[in-house]
Amino acid sequence: MRIYTKTGDDGTTGLFGGLRLQKDDARVEAYGTVDELNAVLGVARSLTSEPSLGERLEHIQRDLFVLGAELATAPGREAKLTLPRLGAADALRLEQEIDEATTTLAPLKNFVLPGGAALAAALHHARTVCRRAERRLITARRESPIGEALLIYLNRLSDWLFTYARAANQAAGVADVPWAPRGLSGE
Repeated sequence: MRIYTKTGDDGTTGLFGGLRLQKDDARVEAYGTVDELNAVLGVARSLTSEPSLGERLEHIQRDLFVLGAELATAPGREAKLTLPRLGAADALRLEQEIDEATTTLAPLKNFVLPGGAALAAALHHARTVCRRAERRLITARRESPIGEALLIYLNRLSDWLFTYARAANQAAGVADVPWAPRGLSGE
């Protein structure tokens, strides 16, 4: 099987179900950003030596493929998708994992600067890409129907990524750096 099809040489791409869209269509931007998020999570996964976290990140990556597949399906053709779709249980799983991780973290009193250990920095990066994917999804929803479960999942995932970035710093013995307004941080 060849990787190139040449069908996109005219600036369009095909959705599952036959519809062709411009490559900068809001729906294509949304699933492209979800794909970027998945790649950033792959980098984060490569940085973890903790098997449980690696498994959780892989589970999220698999979820993101499902989310992307739904976005890459022509509106009205979702029934043609044969894979189980994301739903409330998936967001609930993320909430439970957030709650579990939060029990080991110091209470948050300030915003924190993204960074710290390499894994934490990668998770913070993923969080910002996740927020962008969420914004792209909102834009795409103005033009065509997109399930609310997808938006909820991305919203919860960004919280998950923030929490696990803090946990990664804690595990590495690196303190989160609190943000302080200019003039109050000793500058």
